[in-house]
Amino acid sequence: MSDKIFSNQAKTTAISSTLTRRALLATAGAIGALSILPRPLWAAGSAENEIRPFTYSASDAQLTELRRRIGETRWPEKETVSDQSQGVPLATMRELARYWATDYDWRKGEAKLNAYPQFITEIDGLDIHFIHVRSNHENALPLVVNHGWPGSVIEQLKIIDRLTKPTEYGGTASDAFHVVIPSMPGYGFSGKPTATGWGPERMAKAWADLMKRLGYTRYVAQGGDWGAFVVDQMGLQAPEGLLGIRLVQYSMALMRDRPLNGGYQWRDYCLNVFSSFQSHPRPGVCGLPAGSPEKALADAKRKAERVHLW
Repeated sequence: MSDKIFSNQAKTTAISSTLTRRALLATAGAIGALSILPRPLWAAGSAENEIRPFTYSASDAQLTELRRRIGETRWPEKETVSDQSQGVPLATMRELARYWATDYDWRKGEAKLNAYPQFITEIDGLDIHFIHVRSNHENALPLVVNHGWPGSVIEQLKIIDRLTKPTEYGGTASDAFHVVIPSMPGYGFSGKPTATGWGPERMAKAWADLMKRLGYTRYVAQGGDWGAFVVDQMGLQAPEGLLGIRLVQYSMALMRDRPLNGGYQWRDYCLNVFSSFQSHPRPGVCGLPAGSPEKALADAKRKAERVHLW
């Protein structure tokens, strides 16, 4: 976030750690009523903006080859200690390999992924794979979720139904989200960059372009692990339509030491917010509301009392 965000409440508000529609709207309330229903863009006007349906199925030959290669692993000698000071124990790695070679149901995993709508679109010269699930609830809030490293969109499959169908899980229609989960460049089914330059800043811009291409004029973003670096950059860039961000990692904020309005330093500000979350159920989750640093810190401390387990 930076001066740009704190001085631009009409564009971006960093949101609370409670990932519910009610909490997001409360934090972004200064923005006013949300006009978030997108215009249909599935028949894009140009090949450059084309959004192509996607599914994946590995061939039997590919799976046979994968299992063969796992089975032919050349294992090192057993570690000389009884703890993990020399790395992951050999027995653990052998058991993991055995599971992948004999027990893991690949077809079941494929079916679970393909149960959700997936697409490919080209952004900034690279194919980007993403899951896009729209809620049936009116005025659902669009949300782009960024996975971490080393990871994939598979990690987020378990949250899709809860976010798009909250009434089936004890929530209300006002808790609903439209969910967009892109695969970062070089991950999963997204294209592999052929040159350097696809860092968090470029990915942040790509996700903003993706949300715009999908027709969303108001949305929020969430990221954890490496994805938090990307979402942090979205907050710094403050693209048109981004209402707020949610970070599930502090390190990217603490590595920056930029001046804020009122003379605060970003690192000091984040450390103050961090300390207010230390004694709560999810200390690794932090929302940073926009506005003056003084108001932001006070809001963060109040919202710390409402942290929910995800």
